[in-house]
Amino acid sequence: MDGNTVAEPGRQQDKALVTAEEWFGGGERRWYDAESARLLSHAEGEARSGLIRVFGRKTGAVSPDSVWLTMLPGFPEGSYGWAQVDRLLPERLGPRLYVDPVGQGDSDKPRGYAYSTVERADLIGAWWRHLGVRRTVVVTFDYTSLALLELLRRQLERPGGPVITAAFMVNGGLFADSHSHPLRGTPLLRSPLGVLVAKGSQKSAVTFAQGFKQAQMYSRGHEPSEAEIAETWSALVRRDGARFLHEGAGFVKEHRRNAGRWDLAAIARELNGSVALTVGGSTEDPYEHRQVDATRERVPEADIVTFPGGHLTTSEQPALLADAITRIAVQHGIKETS
Repeated sequence: MDGNTVAEPGRQQDKALVTAEEWFGGGERRWYDAESARLLSHAEGEARSGLIRVFGRKTGAVSPDSVWLTMLPGFPEGSYGWAQVDRLLPERLGPRLYVDPVGQGDSDKPRGYAYSTVERADLIGAWWRHLGVRRTVVVTFDYTSLALLELLRRQLERPGGPVITAAFMVNGGLFADSHSHPLRGTPLLRSPLGVLVAKGSQKSAVTFAQGFKQAQMYSRGHEPSEAEIAETWSALVRRDGARFLHEGAGFVKEHRRNAGRWDLAAIARELNGSVALTVGGSTEDPYEHRQVDATRERVPEADIVTFPGGHLTTSEQPALLADAITRIAVQHGIKETS
């Protein structure tokens, strides 16, 4: 790929919709000790108290020299947000790992949990250790770009663990001074009013649909289907999950508190070309459109991929996104077998 790529329509995507039940039925829930950042066996988890369960989905054959494709999800829909992209990836591209952070998808939603970028990075590392991941290409959408930046920091500080060889960050925060979230988005959800929004969304698919559209997740003129919105709601409210709309919405402020540590330009300088970096941005994204311009200026070695449409590229342009992911994955050692 060259330094700047515009994703243009190619193959036509079919209209089959992967449902939330189908998606979560293809993965597993495992016991997780957040304090030690370890995934436990069923027997060990059942014998202990105070643990939670987290969801992960693994596909593809694994060998000792496998380069994994790790797919990290957006806010607030969790791993189900990748479902329509996943079905358009080559079936044997992988192995692939999808992770639901605590509070999202089919992972538990414990009350009083200290949601943070650091704990999300801990969980991703726990999955890697559990599965024996040695090398991986990481794709992030939306707010998990911050977890990736933390993991890259750890790779620099603590060599010897799983190695991120390439990263593709789509519509996510990369520089703390370049966020531009609309007021009806995360600022509203983080406010006291956000508690009411979360409660209303948990009870009513109609309330959720209204709020989701008002949050400017889609481009002008794009109307998601009723079935798509219904399945997204189903994934969001699973295990009383709508509370995460409020409890997990503080990641922008968290980024600003950790601006130096989670700054893509600073990390890229220290990586010195050892990790291939690609940044994706959508032409009508009101949330993170400034991040792409900042990347061009501050990280000129990074490749840029531009998608048409709004913030929710996983929904509006799954085929284009799947094509871009496939190119990057194959380029960096992930096998695409027939």
